Amino acid sequence: MTPNANVLTSRAMRHEPPRAAPQAPSAPPLSSSQLRAFADALERLGYDVTSLLTGAGIRRTELDDPDTMIPSSACNALFTLACEQRHYPNLGAHLGAVTPIGAYPLLDYLVVTTDTVAGALDQLVRYFHLVNAPFRLAIADDGDIVRLIIEAANPFAAEYETSILIHHLGEETERRLRPVCVNLQHQPENRADLERLLGCHVRAPSPWTGVEFSKQSLRLPLRRRDPALRAVLEGHAASVATRSSTSEDRSTVARVRSAVASRLPRGAPEIGAIARQLAISPRTLQRRLAAEGASYQQLVDLVRREVAERLLSDASLAIGEVGYLLGFSEPSAFHRAFKRWHDVTPQQYRTGHRSARHGD
Repeated sequence: MTPNANVLTSRAMRHEPPRAAPQAPSAPPLSSSQLRAFADALERLGYDVTSLLTGAGIRRTELDDPDTMIPSSACNALFTLACEQRHYPNLGAHLGAVTPIGAYPLLDYLVVTTDTVAGALDQLVRYFHLVNAPFRLAIADDGDIVRLIIEAANPFAAEYETSILIHHLGEETERRLRPVCVNLQHQPENRADLERLLGCHVRAPSPWTGVEFSKQSLRLPLRRRDPALRAVLEGHAASVATRSSTSEDRSTVARVRSAVASRLPRGAPEIGAIARQLAISPRTLQRRLAAEGASYQQLVDLVRREVAERLLSDASLAIGEVGYLLGFSEPSAFHRAFKRWHDVTPQQYRTGHRSARHGD
């Protein structure tokens, strides 16, 4: 729900004369999906993004591959050129305001399909690592106020994250959510503009960075809740199982495959959970599977393998996100499992599939 940004962006907010941005040696690379969200938002603000990308040495095709990592120096160059093309006060906040839900598909839908604002904040903190941002989020309860704290964020990222959070949750609560206050450790370039954009008081400089919400506002319902999550994420995985067996196939193996696939994004389900879903006991389920020449663990492994193959052939998800949808808690666990299935890494499999599709 937020991209990486580093040293150049603080200059963009102070409106210093544009010059070459110094490169921080330890700055991590940027995922193409994050940079694509940046580029799309810049375009919505009226920038000539084609010339910005060209000047920064970034090819448009690089933004279409979710596994491509863009050097942070290229991101620096992109924003240096943007500042030269046109100055925009509080640029990070304005980019966040025009970044639509779905720009970070997996994280966004995990957040906005919960029941309430409180659930959305919990999901955001829990799954924020999916966007590889160079900082952490935390929730702190302070009596009648709950704080979403943005830890170790630079000014640009702080304004981007607060803005995208407020605008997305505002949209999902049909504009009923009103933050109590936004806190920034830095002095914003134009406080009045920022307060108008965020719809609340901005306290700056503050000892911490983040957003304050009232306890009451956290109970506000979100308009999409669970159905969208099932349709967009769980349904995406479940379709593999349903495609591989016709509606007339009511064998225990087919029913278990479908049930397992639908639950994968929440982690590999235990046999007890699947047995309850099928309204039988775990022992009966094991006996019926054995009669059809299968075991429960074999089917979980098979479904994960089939879903992995399909999702890796879809260029819209990064490999780390595919691992999440398969229920793996760590990318390394997904890589080990996939290597066992195919004797190649997920990246090698995706590259080979892409080459075969294009006849390379």
